[in-house]
Amino acid sequence: MKAWRNIFAVFAVMLGLIFAGANLLLISLNSSDSGRQYRVEINRAALQIEQNGSDSLDLSQYKYLDSVTEYGEDFYNSNSDYFIKEIGGKLYRFDYSARNNENRLLITTVVNVIIAVTGLAVFVLLLYIRQKILSPFNTLSDIPYKLSKGNLTAPVKESKNRYFGKFLWGIDLLRENIEQQKQRELELQKEKKTLLLSLSHDVKTPLSAIKLYSKALSKDLYNDKEKQREIAESINQKADEIENYISQIITASREDFLSLDVEQGEFYLSDLVKSISEYYSEKLSLVKTEFTVGEYKNTLISGDLNRSIEVLQNVMENALKYGNGKKIELLFPDEDEGVLISVKNSGNTLARSELPHIFESFQRGENAKNIGGSGLGLYIARQLMHKMKGEIFAEIDNDAFTVTAVFGKA
Repeated sequence: MKAWRNIFAVFAVMLGLIFAGANLLLISLNSSDSGRQYRVEINRAALQIEQNGSDSLDLSQYKYLDSVTEYGEDFYNSNSDYFIKEIGGKLYRFDYSARNNENRLLITTVVNVIIAVTGLAVFVLLLYIRQKILSPFNTLSDIPYKLSKGNLTAPVKESKNRYFGKFLWGIDLLRENIEQQKQRELELQKEKKTLLLSLSHDVKTPLSAIKLYSKALSKDLYNDKEKQREIAESINQKADEIENYISQIITASREDFLSLDVEQGEFYLSDLVKSISEYYSEKLSLVKTEFTVGEYKNTLISGDLNRSIEVLQNVMENALKYGNGKKIELLFPDEDEGVLISVKNSGNTLARSELPHIFESFQRGENAKNIGGSGLGLYIARQLMHKMKGEIFAEIDNDAFTVTAVFGKA
């Protein structure tokens, strides 16, 4: 807020300088204009008297000159400003008045009022910004830092501030989601650890039996062929048990580790297209990538609008990473049963043999060796599409790579 006070002080100084400068300029113009005008008229009238006499003088032609008096009794008594001038050996008194002084005073007053009102309005605006925007924002500045440090238990205080009320609500919702995901992660970790410990303990029993049978066979403790066959079957049975436990461990390690909640509803295709095109039109123009949006019918779609946006964002980011950066198209192939949205990028770098695996978790192709990422983008897209009762698939066509999401119609 110190910087704000400095700005406030600079503005006050600038307003004072403007006020003083404007008044000095008006005073200078008023004094110079009024002096120049009435003196010009006196000189013109004096010249006319000198040439044609005082009787020829028509005062209606003069703006500032009120009267001309030849020297005589009460010559020096006058209620107005006057100027004495000698013409042809006689003294003449020229009474004058600067009749536009009142107008100039009015102009000066109006200018000062305008400057004062403008300055006051700006001061009020600055105070309003400070009280309603900067001060609340300064209070909010610590919230992201606290969230980054894991302080998720304390709720964010709600506010009716017209500028930050929705922001605070969103931050608190984000905090709750992070806290829920953290809790769910801890529960999953606990469940997996318990499962692994349990399976590890269960594996020990058949493993000990196998070792015992193997030791007995190695020492020829069973000479009977039938007994040896029974022991071999027992070893095979125990090996099957171990294999079953290993399958359970693999299944546990592959179970869904992401919280992908979907609120199934309805939305128009135009809402989804608008959200994607507005963001990526600007983003792709910055990297000089051509971006085109094909024609489509504004159909009512069944699904979650926010999750659908997330699906297309993941696909668009995939096209940005692995295309050649020349062109990305958002297309809408015709389909009677559903709504198809395709993201097509030029410059395919994926081998056809890797195409069936791109929607698996942590799956990254050979073309991703020098590109950052987790291998979860298309996996998340597929999981979300399945939860919205849709589908997603990819295909390679010559030098183009296309990912198509299939939505159901409402």
